[in-house]
Amino acid sequence: MTKVVVFDVGGVLLDWNPRHLYRKILPDENSIDEFFDEVEFSAWNIQQDKGRSWADAVGELSGRFPHHSSLIEAAHLRWHEMIEHTIPDTVVILEELSAQEVPLYAITNFSSEKWTETRKRFEFLSLFRDAVVSGDEKIIKPDAGIFQCLLTRNDLQAEDCVFIDDSQKNVDGASDVGMTAILFETPAQLRKALSGHAVLI
Repeated sequence: MTKVVVFDVGGVLLDWNPRHLYRKILPDENSIDEFFDEVEFSAWNIQQDKGRSWADAVGELSGRFPHHSSLIEAAHLRWHEMIEHTIPDTVVILEELSAQEVPLYAITNFSSEKWTETRKRFEFLSLFRDAVVSGDEKIIKPDAGIFQCLLTRNDLQAEDCVFIDDSQKNVDGASDVGMTAILFETPAQLRKALSGHAVLI
């Protein structure tokens, strides 16, 4: 049976990093660190991945940190500057798998609003038969429920799936539900790992 390949998106196919944006706004890395630490940027951002709207997110955080309101608003209005480019050699792997008619899916921690916009920006994201987006489902990796959502919605068996993610905890979450899981480090390492599972020829 043909293996099913399930991709994470940010950090595997897209180089998402909020520093890409804030390096254009703040003078140095220390200033970025201080801002992120003060507003607890990562914890705030993950709530959008869990389904909170960006309008609500900006309003809530700006209310607590009005002196940073312009920086906070930039995270929403200039969000796409956090993705400077694709990870091109991984995109090549995705396209090769598609050409071989390997069933392709995605599970991604992503704001629902930003996912819709990002799909329009990057055409290769249309290669997925289905993408389970945390912002739509109101649940994030590594919770078992988001993996089960993919399996149930697409009538897949976990043992037929090879899952790829750049986060060890998400890899562990996929393994816990019975998927073969690969920790992404580099495109070359991924190509070798997939070949080891007889997926990429």
